[in-house]
Amino acid sequence: MNSARALLEMLRRYGVEYVFGLPGETTLGLYDEWTRFEGITHVMARDERHAVFMADGYARVSGRPGVCEGPSVGATHMIPGVIEALKSSIPLIVMTSDIPLHMERHNMLTGFDQTALFSPFVKESLTAFKGEDIPFLVRRAFRVAVSGCPGPVHLRLPMDVLAEEIAGPLPPAQERFSSCPGTRPTAEPESVLEAARSLASCKKGVMVCGQGVLTSRAWKEAEKTAERFGLATGTTINGKGSISELHPLSIGVTGARGSTEFSNSFLKNADLVFFVGSSTDSVGTNGGQLPPASANIHFIHLNISEKELGNAFGDAVLLHGDVKSTLQAILDAAEHLGLVSSGKQEDAVKQRRAVVRTEFCGGTPLDPRTATNRITAAMPPDSVIVADPGMSAVYPAAFYKLPKAGRFFVCNFSMGALGYGLPAALGASFALPEDSTVLNFMGDGSFGFVAGELETAARLGKNVKIILFNNRSFGWIRATNHFSFGGPNFATDFGNVDYVGLAKSYGIRAFRAASELELKTVLPEVFAQKGPALLELVVPSGEECVPPVPEWAEKAKENGKNCSYWG
Repeated sequence: MNSARALLEMLRRYGVEYVFGLPGETTLGLYDEWTRFEGITHVMARDERHAVFMADGYARVSGRPGVCEGPSVGATHMIPGVIEALKSSIPLIVMTSDIPLHMERHNMLTGFDQTALFSPFVKESLTAFKGEDIPFLVRRAFRVAVSGCPGPVHLRLPMDVLAEEIAGPLPPAQERFSSCPGTRPTAEPESVLEAARSLASCKKGVMVCGQGVLTSRAWKEAEKTAERFGLATGTTINGKGSISELHPLSIGVTGARGSTEFSNSFLKNADLVFFVGSSTDSVGTNGGQLPPASANIHFIHLNISEKELGNAFGDAVLLHGDVKSTLQAILDAAEHLGLVSSGKQEDAVKQRRAVVRTEFCGGTPLDPRTATNRITAAMPPDSVIVADPGMSAVYPAAFYKLPKAGRFFVCNFSMGALGYGLPAALGASFALPEDSTVLNFMGDGSFGFVAGELETAARLGKNVKIILFNNRSFGWIRATNHFSFGGPNFATDFGNVDYVGLAKSYGIRAFRAASELELKTVLPEVFAQKGPALLELVVPSGEECVPPVPEWAEKAKENGKNCSYWG
């Protein structure tokens, strides 16, 4: 059997249906074999970085490892996506073809030390030196990617190795490693019992759910834990969807991105904080200020990564294990011990929610929160939002209330690289039923990184709606410069771009709204037909209409400015 075919066959045995990538000379032997192979669809991107982001979006929504490939010449372009996946704990199989390894020192075109490049940013970098290595390495790649703390694995495939013939039957797939998590270790019993007793005794407990809840698909256990111990329950922006935001104990997104004064107030007044599947990074803790260091707060931290346990705060009950299995163990322990919960946060959530302010920014351009509310109210049920970092992420994070738990909101606030959203939205669309709607909330800053993928969106014909917030600048940097340094707006502002005309030139239906009335008029058309569409929203800059970011909100309040953080 040809080694290239063996690779494809092993991928199929692990349930791989899509591989995201683009061609190069070192990959043509694999592509030639692919033309005679059924069952795995190749999805072509226009940039290797975006192929990785596509695989990332697919992995988050499907719960399976995302698979992407790139040629030797484009391998360097893949690193931004690989680092995002590593920091976000997203399982990827990142394949790169290569020149024959013995030709690297002969200066063969496109050759370089791929292993040295990828090794710092993946769980493992694997090189096939012989054709018979490939089945073994594929098995190892899937096992490593989805076990323990998930992450990307690099598979280096020299073109001459892909051309080799191998003998003998292929090994079976280890099917448990075809989805994430591949294993579900449970924290040690003593720590589980201590956590159960602490949760039962707290009166103002708060549970903060990170992306680990979604990766573990543990939203049912998270909800039961909140109810069993009466915990006000928030999420990080990456963990949005860990609990229905209509649940009476839900307080929404907490931390530094997409939070509100309402949600963060529970952390300021808590007597216990239970971090679940959260790395307690700067975004989730508002730079380590939430909960406040001076408060007398007990901590419990549950995480699959030993590197993150208790990393941000002092003494804590540390639970090293899978979120789903460990939460269930805590619930079982509480039931076995007959623990009676002291917490009754439901009333506090209801009372504080009743006095939430709801002012919008007035005038023109269009208020971003008005736009977010109208768009999310009009989108079909079970739509998935994939948001680029910045203004386009924090508004739906703060003000769109997910009606049910699950992976219905995706963003990349582990690294926060611009240009993530559109390719990730396209990747996510392959993980959903054919008629599903995916919305990419994007800023005009991100658009400059991915304009070429409009051709991909048009070619694929997926039902992806691009919601483009146009504030004519790198808005997040402009606002940070304004609030932290007092301006001026150095190296942030753009010239005029006809986004509607550009989208139409790629064959994508496009619309523009600069007021609430215009938005109300065009929204039905955006969702009326299946297939891609772009909606440009002309919105104010961040210093004019301050988004839900605590640091900016405090400074805006001092200056008497209207700020959506208080809503």
